[in-house]
Amino acid sequence: MVVSPYCTIGPFFPASFVEGHDDLTKYRGGVARGQHIVLSGRILQEGGVPTRNTILEIWQADSNGIFSSCTGADPGFSGWGRARTDAEGWYKIRTVMPGGYGDRCPHANLMILAIGLTRRLVTTVFFADDPDSVRDPVLDCVKDADARRRLFATRENAGQYRFDIVLRGEDETPFFLD
Repeated sequence: MVVSPYCTIGPFFPASFVEGHDDLTKYRGGVARGQHIVLSGRILQEGGVPTRNTILEIWQADSNGIFSSCTGADPGFSGWGRARTDAEGWYKIRTVMPGGYGDRCPHANLMILAIGLTRRLVTTVFFADDPDSVRDPVLDCVKDADARRRLFATRENAGQYRFDIVLRGEDETPFFLD
C-alpha cells in the first residue's frame, strides 16, 4: 500500500510557510543586540528515526529577557521564528541567547507540528552550563532528573548549540500542555 496524504495526518505546508523565518536576528531592517547563536538539532521518532518536513516554531525573549510585544524590547529582534526539518531530521535557527527574567532561566519555547501528530507538541529548551543547578518554575515541573537534562541545549562551539527532540520512546523530550 502506498501512503497518500489522505491516509496520514499532516502537516503538508508549502515551502513558503517556512522560508525566511529561520533567522530571528534581523527584523524590520534592524539587527538584534546580544550574542547571536545558532540552535540546531534533529527531530526524531522512536528508535532514532528522523522526521522529515516537521515544522518547528520558536518564540523567546530578547537578550535582555524582554518579549517583542513588551515595552523596551529590542526592535531588531523578532522573538519568533520557524524552521522545517530536512530528510535527516535536521533543523537550524539563528537567534540570540535569550536573557533570563524574573525567576526564569534563559530559555526558548518550541512548538512542533509533524506528520502523524494529532496536535502540536510544546517544549522548552534551556540554556545553562550546569543544568543540575538551575531553578526554574517550568523546569521544576519535570521531576525526573534525566528528563530535566534532556531540556538543555548542548554547547557545541562558540555560538552553536544543539538541541535534539525525540517525539516518543525511552529518551522522549518532555512536552508541556499548552
